[in-house]
Amino acid sequence: MKSYRKELWFNISSRRGFLNITPTISECIKESGIQEGFVLVNAMHITASVFINDDERGLHHDMDIWLEKLAPEKPHSQYKHNGYEDNADAHLKRSVMGREVVVAVTEGMLDFGPWEQIFYGEFDGKRRKRVLVKIIGD
Repeated sequence: MKSYRKELWFNISSRRGFLNITPTISECIKESGIQEGFVLVNAMHITASVFINDDERGLHHDMDIWLEKLAPEKPHSQYKHNGYEDNADAHLKRSVMGREVVVAVTEGMLDFGPWEQIFYGEFDGKRRKRVLVKIIGD
């Protein structure tokens, strides 16, 4: 069994945003040489997320609006966490969207259902954040 590890860095220029990282993850699988196994993709910051969904602009807009309704950024005073930082809403959004995904690797490729793609979700952007890619298999 082989193991591959890589750190990816992202810097979203706005406070919130979604980035399709599927091509990058596919490239990691090629680099690893692993044909059969699993890939773990996990956000290493508590205000960012990795999730699977459809790459459709309208859906991403709807997700952003929905998350903002669930945990609005402002007023900052509504959150006890906010004091030194003003990102309590980002922590809550990450809790909803999740920390990581695990995807099967079959014949050296992501083994997806129809329309599935891997996304990095940012909820407190404008700075560099890390995503871990860990691939295990043969």
